[in-house]
Amino acid sequence: MSAPHTHTGSGDRFPVVRDLVGIGFGPANLALAIAVAEHNARRSADEAVLAAFVERQEAFCWHPGMLLDGATMQVSFLKDLVTLRNPASPYSFLQYLQEHGRLPDFINQKTFFPTRVEFHDYFRWCAEDFAAQVSYGTDATRVAAARDLPGTDPDALEVLEVHHRPAGTDTAGTDTAGPDTAGPDTAGGAPLYAHNLVLGTGLLPRVPEGVSRGEHIWHTSELLHRTRSLTSLTHRRFVVVGAGQSAAEAAEHLHRTFPEAEVCAVFARYGYSPADDSPFANRIFDPAAVDDFYAAPEEVKDKLLGYHANTNYSVVDGDLITQLYRTVYQEKVSGTERLRILNTSEVADVREEAGGVRATVRSLIDGTAAELHCDAVVYATGYGAPDPRDLLGDLVEECLTDGRGRLRIGRDHRVLTTPRLRAGIYLQGAGTEHTHGLTSSLLSTLAVRSGEICDSLLLSGAERAVRTGRDRLAAAAAGAAPRPSGIRS
Repeated sequence: MSAPHTHTGSGDRFPVVRDLVGIGFGPANLALAIAVAEHNARRSADEAVLAAFVERQEAFCWHPGMLLDGATMQVSFLKDLVTLRNPASPYSFLQYLQEHGRLPDFINQKTFFPTRVEFHDYFRWCAEDFAAQVSYGTDATRVAAARDLPGTDPDALEVLEVHHRPAGTDTAGTDTAGPDTAGPDTAGGAPLYAHNLVLGTGLLPRVPEGVSRGEHIWHTSELLHRTRSLTSLTHRRFVVVGAGQSAAEAAEHLHRTFPEAEVCAVFARYGYSPADDSPFANRIFDPAAVDDFYAAPEEVKDKLLGYHANTNYSVVDGDLITQLYRTVYQEKVSGTERLRILNTSEVADVREEAGGVRATVRSLIDGTAAELHCDAVVYATGYGAPDPRDLLGDLVEECLTDGRGRLRIGRDHRVLTTPRLRAGIYLQGAGTEHTHGLTSSLLSTLAVRSGEICDSLLLSGAERAVRTGRDRLAAAAAGAAPRPSGIRS
């Protein structure tokens, strides 16, 4: 495998204007980078798509806090980064297995579901080829329209500039470097310029209002990091809040990892609910289902999201439910109950205290409350989509919204804008469930979606070339030579 080569500008005079800059480099934008690379491999250097990405993590990582031993994927390995778009791609999971000498061994397992640890390693294997395109350890701070670039229409917003700084810094800093020219981009230096922006920032951990994460109050996204640094237990008790897959996995992991501790699973339901992974229900994750959902009336979209929420939200793999129930029963038989299911209950209050945290658990049936002194309360309360408008500054005024104030998104995942904004803004997953359905933040359609975005980028590039050519002809007819644009044509 090889990544596409890097293009540079024609000197220090004008900035490099890329075809796209991606913010975030998780599985979504990694799949897009692969789609772009495969396009470039079939084209001449002049026709190649020039891309760069910024990623706040120091290296490629995908949900590192939940890479639990033995935890398996809930999606088939055939829904990897490429197969549904290009089954012959050298970036497939099967190619990864072949290169690592494990293909026959994996086949002998007779499963479609690799472990999460192995699939994470597959992602990292793919990402290695694109290290030159990614500025790791970098935060995108804001996006603005680039003004007065040579060769651009002064009455239109054709190029975007992405400002950035080293991840983890407290201040925005000042962009003091010169134009983005040949050579590597320096985090915190000159902005990155692009005709298109692709936001693939993923989801953010969510805890209930009024709860602050801390030394003893965690979200499942940080579970492994926290437990690995936990050298001793004061109270020998954990509370896990939530009824979904992450909650069940966290309860099982804590119960197995700390054999001297009690694990209390607290949720409002009567019991864990199984995920509907039956064949007909799974069709909601097919690429064709995205077309159906996008074309459906709003009231039908709402119904579909409600009907099939049990394929993804607050549900648990059936085998894990069986395993947990068996554990509870066997502990009742032995007389030592370490896994306690506190159903139809809620955590009404949590307070940090010396050496741990005090959780008040209240019954939803009769209102009685009990105080549990714990070493940690773990919230498995899901994730929320960040509002992409937070990065867009004044560009928000050019973005169109629907009757509920949500961004309007084209079928090609491009934000619909006023005619004045000619640069493209694309959303990868998060923030598009209302237009593209349940697969928006999942892995199921990454391969196909990356191809759709790549095709849209090519189409917008062709339109831009036609527009540029028309402008040059008009300038020549008027007796004026076109100015150097610094924009690859």
